[in-house]
Amino acid sequence: MENIANDILTKTQKAKNRFEELTEMISKPEIISDNKLWKGLVKERSNLEEIAAAHDNLERLVKDYKSAQEDYSSEKDSDLRDMFYEEIGSLKVQIEEKVEEIKILLLPKDENDDNNVIIEIRAAAGGEESALFASVLMRMYQYYAESKHWKSEIMDLNETELGGIKEVTFMVKGKGAYSRLKYESGVHRVQRVPETESQGRIHTSTATVAVLPEIEDIDVEIDDKDLQIDTYRASGAGGQHINKTESAIRITHLPTGMVVNCQDERSQIKNKERAMSILRSKLYDFYKQQRDSEYKENRKSQVGTGDRSERVRTYNYPQGRVTDHRVNVTSYNLDGVLNGDIEQFIEALIVKDRAEKLANA
Repeated sequence: MENIANDILTKTQKAKNRFEELTEMISKPEIISDNKLWKGLVKERSNLEEIAAAHDNLERLVKDYKSAQEDYSSEKDSDLRDMFYEEIGSLKVQIEEKVEEIKILLLPKDENDDNNVIIEIRAAAGGEESALFASVLMRMYQYYAESKHWKSEIMDLNETELGGIKEVTFMVKGKGAYSRLKYESGVHRVQRVPETESQGRIHTSTATVAVLPEIEDIDVEIDDKDLQIDTYRASGAGGQHINKTESAIRITHLPTGMVVNCQDERSQIKNKERAMSILRSKLYDFYKQQRDSEYKENRKSQVGTGDRSERVRTYNYPQGRVTDHRVNVTSYNLDGVLNGDIEQFIEALIVKDRAEKLANA
């Protein structure tokens, strides 16, 4: 056990040293004056903070363990020996727990886990019923964000006449939002009787969910000459002002053909800022998907964010049942899930993801 702990300390010492180095660097005036460099170093330091603290805790536990062993060996009094023996046992358990915790911390971490997220929901198979289901999913994620004390903001919305959603893009702001919501990407399926169904037949419809990390300027650089920016009058709710003002923005990234629309804000400038934020995240994801496909056959863990074409979850209204097919977890509290109680699915996916990474480490 002691040898394993020492091996772990050896592995974490480099991270600990780098953390201390970064702590010193980010306080230097010449670093602070370079905002881009400073932000990058602060982010790197933040990613190392937890493992540096764990290193210190394990180092202290190992030191106390060795000290207790020495005291036990040299002590003649039987009562004191019993006390030291109990202390050795307790410290051994704490060391083993800390070693397992650090093993998880040493797993490759998604550099975007602490980021805000941009969620895109699109109606898929099922016509108007699919659009209505897309609106249910949007509210589910908004309720989940609220339960986490995160903030959600709609960035672009395309509604149907019956109150459904053809497509919506919205942001969820909160530390660690991507680390939990990234597992929601994929095809969500609903089974229920539509209100327009006179014979009570159950219909199956689907909506797709894409979860992207919000990407800062320092992560993705976009050349202005690669952009075509158009303005147009926003449609939908918003009153006379929004219909008379060309405040909506459409940005086309010419090299990829990627198009982003944003019309939620009345200000053209704000809509452009939001559209650029969406575009950065989409381009980051686009190039990441390209890199991943080059070595996909060598990837050992497939939980992660999942394939966007994969059916990830089914919402069965007649049975009040929700099943996540990736971890075979079922809840019979449909109303609770649709009101944002999706934590049990996310926790199960995180556990599976970690288990697969540990097995392949």
